[in-house]
Amino acid sequence: MNITGLEALVFGVDDIAACTQYLSDYGLTPINVGPEGGRFEALDGTAIILARQDDPTLPASTGTASMLRKTIHAVADKATLEAIAANLMTDRAVRRLPDGSIESVDDMGFVIGFQVSQRKPLALPAEAINAPDATGRPANVPAVNEQAPAKPRALSHVVYFVPDAAKAEAFYVQRLGFTCTDRFIGVGPFLRPAGTQDHHTLFFIQTPPHMKGCEHFTFHMGGPTELMQAGSRFVAKGYQSFWGPGRHRFGSNWFWYFNSPLGCHVEYDADMDRHDDAWVAREAPMGADASQLFLFQHREKWAPGGPPPKAVAA
Repeated sequence: MNITGLEALVFGVDDIAACTQYLSDYGLTPINVGPEGGRFEALDGTAIILARQDDPTLPASTGTASMLRKTIHAVADKATLEAIAANLMTDRAVRRLPDGSIESVDDMGFVIGFQVSQRKPLALPAEAINAPDATGRPANVPAVNEQAPAKPRALSHVVYFVPDAAKAEAFYVQRLGFTCTDRFIGVGPFLRPAGTQDHHTLFFIQTPPHMKGCEHFTFHMGGPTELMQAGSRFVAKGYQSFWGPGRHRFGSNWFWYFNSPLGCHVEYDADMDRHDDAWVAREAPMGADASQLFLFQHREKWAPGGPPPKAVAA
């Protein structure tokens, strides 16, 4: 199945105004947003879609506190869309929507959609670095630009709390062609669809049934510096840092997580590993040492000789 990544996530929220402000301050561009919700896009057009919690057009909730209502996966072409529809129709309902996409439910009860990707190609450079005797940035090009926009480039991944990680994994691997890239033993797998080399677009965390839902989602930034700039600006606007900044071990991606009014955490990430079919998945017990290579604590700006910096409240 040539699934190329995530196209959009749909949320039914209880405070449209707060979520609108949050996603705008996070760096997404509002598209046709009003009192009933709307679309918030990254630079490539991938998006978070908001609607009111009681909007009758939304898919049903998970029956828990989670506000995520639907995960929309991108596919490469119409043939892939039809192959997925045929596969899923063997044992579950598949709806065809007016926009040409399809909608169904996975084995955990999460509503999933599939559409031919509408991602816009990006012609943006990745972050460049200098190292001894290695080509990096050209001479006279500073790495630091305090006015750089630091905008989210693409929807990266979503993490689910699930009551049965093995069953969830089996559905995505056996029915939709995902591959496990790495695994936390007794917790869950990182999964990569066939149409991208990103380390993962899905990660499952085994939890009790009452916790089922979205733990976090994230968008790719252009590099670690963009991540740090975006996160620092977010903190300056009053948003609460939850975890980070730091760098994960599995996936190698830089991360910075924040609390949000969407009923889940929201992350910035950057510089994720890419894998092909030659990669052999690693396994490790879940724990602080396995989860992160290093972790920083954000503090207010400080210079030597000044008073000690104050820690930002966690």
